[in-house]
Amino acid sequence: MGRWQPDARARLQEAALALYGERGYDETTVAEIAERAGLTKRTFFRYFADKREVLFWGSELLEQQMVAAIEAAPAGASPLGMIGAALDAAAQRFEEVRDFTGPRHRIIASSRELQERELIKAASLSAAMAQALRARGVADNAATLTALTGTTLMHVAFEQWVDDPQRRPFALFAGDALAQLRDIAATG
Repeated sequence: MGRWQPDARARLQEAALALYGERGYDETTVAEIAERAGLTKRTFFRYFADKREVLFWGSELLEQQMVAAIEAAPAGASPLGMIGAALDAAAQRFEEVRDFTGPRHRIIASSRELQERELIKAASLSAAMAQALRARGVADNAATLTALTGTTLMHVAFEQWVDDPQRRPFALFAGDALAQLRDIAATG
């Protein structure tokens, strides 16, 4: 094994996805992931704190992009309009990693530990969006409610998008979920 090879992070992620799919998350070790990627355990730990983080790498970037979209939304945007901008940012990120998301989603669904980690990441995203909404002048409770609604909309759209056989864009599902929410709210 060489000391450094390009794309080590991506190779580790691909190896982990393959092994998690073949053996299951719990039965796969960091050493096996590193070996499959042609790297060392030491290299693995340069990129990831543990084997869970292989699946959650990039979640901070998604959070930053969604918060930035809220911050950059037009001055007159409603709270849901700002969430729409955040969903547009999520759409861009999800499309960039589309081939990773399907296997990742199935692996997380197979493990209670990973599902718990996913919920923690979603709570962090919601809290960051609520903070950004408050900074834009949205009242405290409204910001919290809107941010939680935003993560729910993202989840609903993601569930439809991730296994869509037509591979339609995430933005389509997110826009539809937001429109449905607005219809529900309008009709009481």
